[in-house]
Amino acid sequence: MGRRLIPTLVCLLLLSEEAAAGWYHVENYVGFLGPDPIHFSIQTYDSFGSGITAEGSYFYDAKRSPVVLYGKASGTKLELCEISDDSAFNRTIIIGSKAPIDTTQCPLSLDLDDSGATGTWSKGDKKYPVTLRKVAMLDDTGDGQIDGTVEIPFWAQTATHMFSGIYANTPAGICMERMQIINKSSTKIDQQIDFDSNDCNAGMLMTPIYLNVEKQANGDGDIVFVNFRDNRAGYTMDYVFDSATRKFVLKN
Repeated sequence: MGRRLIPTLVCLLLLSEEAAAGWYHVENYVGFLGPDPIHFSIQTYDSFGSGITAEGSYFYDAKRSPVVLYGKASGTKLELCEISDDSAFNRTIIIGSKAPIDTTQCPLSLDLDDSGATGTWSKGDKKYPVTLRKVAMLDDTGDGQIDGTVEIPFWAQTATHMFSGIYANTPAGICMERMQIINKSSTKIDQQIDFDSNDCNAGMLMTPIYLNVEKQANGDGDIVFVNFRDNRAGYTMDYVFDSATRKFVLKN
């Protein structure tokens, strides 16, 4: 287990028992971007200083490489930009900005209804239709509700694996019950890490739910940090990739 500084701009600030009424309203969808099947997840909330009211993640089923999304939710409409490099991620998500965001050039434009979403993805001279069907929902802003199987495609990834959190409504509340480590090449689950549902604090710290698993590369191999809430500043459990076993193991 490790402890490290959590950026305040993206950390849940209510670290008392009141934090049980959280920030997470997340909806998950499956569908198509052009001819390609995708999984799409979006979290909406009140605006930060920059005007961001939606953040999310989507991936092509054949690639399993989550794409970071941010933008604006207005009524039933979503305007979403993509982030493709670490510099833009740190500037937009980690540091943030007080300047209003401009979504006019964002590639994803969607209209939502009770069962799904339709819209377009466009960039340059490329334009594709997007059709999505809602399959799951998580809301811990009130009494706590989960519909369907909620799988959160975390932004963190390695060259070979993506990380998916399975959230559930347990007797102790909503939290991540397990993390699936999915092989990008085979699209199969290589490993599953279970968390204590009686404690029920895994994956419940950061304001964007997709940031509750983070990654760092060093000389010992990729390290994955799983964020946990507590009544202080939160903590992490750190897993390092073992090249011999091809598994992520808890770091001492």
